[in-house]
Amino acid sequence: MKAIVYCEYGSSDVLRLKEVEKPFPGEGEVLIRVRAASVNAADWRMMRADPFLVRFHAGLFRPSKFPTLGADIAGSVEAVGLGVTQFRVGDEVFGDVFASGFGGFAEYKCAKEHEIVLKPSNVSFQEAAAVPLAGLTALHALRDAGKLQRGQKVLIHGASGGVGTFAVQLANYFGVEVTAVCSSKKMEIARSLGAHHVIDYSVQDFAQNGQKYDLVLAVNGFRSIFDYRRVLKSHGRYAMVGGNAGQLFQALLLGPFLSMVGGRKTVAVSSKPNQKDLLFLAELLSSKQIKSVIDRSYPLSEVPDAIRYLEQGHAVGKVIITQE
Repeated sequence: MKAIVYCEYGSSDVLRLKEVEKPFPGEGEVLIRVRAASVNAADWRMMRADPFLVRFHAGLFRPSKFPTLGADIAGSVEAVGLGVTQFRVGDEVFGDVFASGFGGFAEYKCAKEHEIVLKPSNVSFQEAAAVPLAGLTALHALRDAGKLQRGQKVLIHGASGGVGTFAVQLANYFGVEVTAVCSSKKMEIARSLGAHHVIDYSVQDFAQNGQKYDLVLAVNGFRSIFDYRRVLKSHGRYAMVGGNAGQLFQALLLGPFLSMVGGRKTVAVSSKPNQKDLLFLAELLSSKQIKSVIDRSYPLSEVPDAIRYLEQGHAVGKVIITQE
């Protein structure tokens, strides 16, 4: 089968399309013919080993543990392993295979039974592939880390990206007042997804306008932890998703200390595959209460270009790899 592989850390130039051995499903696994996958920041961070701590997870000197990237997949079940009870050959499924070693940028991928769910019949493979990592991260940031309640206020910094577009919709679904922060050319998409207020960061500084929020969700934000805490209510929460090494340092080291001072809390959010929550998102997707925002689609052979485009920070919503 064809797959995108890499043998060293670096830019997208290290990625190669090669013929590799087709996987075989083990006990509790299903073999999926991948019809679509999506690109996430996790892919280029693994590719570049950025931050450096990635090397302790993927391989200190070279990416020995994850030779093929791609966490989100959608496709059809081609074979099932021993003990599989939820799926059968021919089922259309989607899920997050981050925990089973990435591998979505390939023609076939084996996934654990609990990592996938049935794809709604009224949802395309591309729309489904856009959901898992970004949708689950947004859900866990708002509901679990943010502990949002109906009627509260949330500020979403980075509202037009993959996680951000799902976060705006989910926050609106949960009945909270949503303020989205994005660039001027992306303001309309934020409004269309349900944002009640939209701030153009090139014109207005959200940290200086006097507004206070119950939750600040910063997706790959570029402001300090102190700016985000400044706009929190007395018992508000700051949830960080992604970001550079400096922001990770602030959240993991300064966050716990600052959280002990007063009632404001800081939480670093990372998504964990969860079949129950993925089913919840599938239901919302099927009922049109949320939708996937897709910026561009690329064929498997152009994964390097897709990752390069996402790294530039211009994407609105998700970037998709398609093999339909």
